[in-house]
Amino acid sequence: MSATVFLITGASSGFGKAIALEALRRGHKVIATARDASKLDQLKEAGAAVLDLDVAAGDESVAAAFQKAHAIYGRLTHVVNAAGYVLEGAIEESSQAEVAAIFATNVFGASATVRAAAPYLRQAVKQDGAQTAIASFGSMAWWEPTPAVALYCATKAADSMIMQGAALELKPFGIDAVTIEPGYFRTELLNSGTGVQRKITTAQTLDVYKNTPVEAVRNSLVAADNNQLGDVTKAARVIVDVLTRSGVAKGRSIPTRLVLGSDCVDKIRELMAETEKSIKEWEAVSRSTDHDQ
Repeated sequence: MSATVFLITGASSGFGKAIALEALRRGHKVIATARDASKLDQLKEAGAAVLDLDVAAGDESVAAAFQKAHAIYGRLTHVVNAAGYVLEGAIEESSQAEVAAIFATNVFGASATVRAAAPYLRQAVKQDGAQTAIASFGSMAWWEPTPAVALYCATKAADSMIMQGAALELKPFGIDAVTIEPGYFRTELLNSGTGVQRKITTAQTLDVYKNTPVEAVRNSLVAADNNQLGDVTKAARVIVDVLTRSGVAKGRSIPTRLVLGSDCVDKIRELMAETEKSIKEWEAVSRSTDHDQ
């Protein structure tokens, strides 16, 4: 049986690290990547190959990293893009450079990963009919823009659309594409300070946003840090099941969007109901804008 080979970006912490450990536990080959591969020592000790890969570095750099990764085992079957970060701050507080940086990692990085991965996944399918998949991370955040993190929400909305489009484009080649949409999970994403530095705060903080929803969200992120409902280890088991069509996913098709966490399920259902209510209220007005027949 041909090897199942995972390439995982953003594997130094959070979902990326948990998915890598779960895949290794099952005996799969794992190539773990991060901007600085020296932060991947734990995964290396667990049996992963490690590489430097900055998804925001541009097509040439990303393609070169994928070429090196492919050479390790001679194939890639599953690619998971877990690279990303939160930009905390009101839109007015954010500089154009900060906006460009978060889109470069969270959005352009996701599309660069699809571009780099697709040829290798096609090759694996063609060689031996391998079951292949590519995944990237959306978030509960894209379903409802939130003050103080609206730009992060925007990147997650873009990620979801990119992967839904990729699912349609890659399906004819036997490649599944999925957006993983978690609620609040207990990862390092909201950690701040030196070292992990997963929460990025805008350099400018305006007093005008005191006692507004922006300040309320800032405080809620601090309160939520390390107290999130979701268990990332449990989520990693489900993700690997889904991507390999095993365990809880055996006999099922890979969904275009994989929703994780009861908070995310509840939020989506709430927003679906609100959307249906709004459509009904405004339906006559909406339909009035058609050409007369």
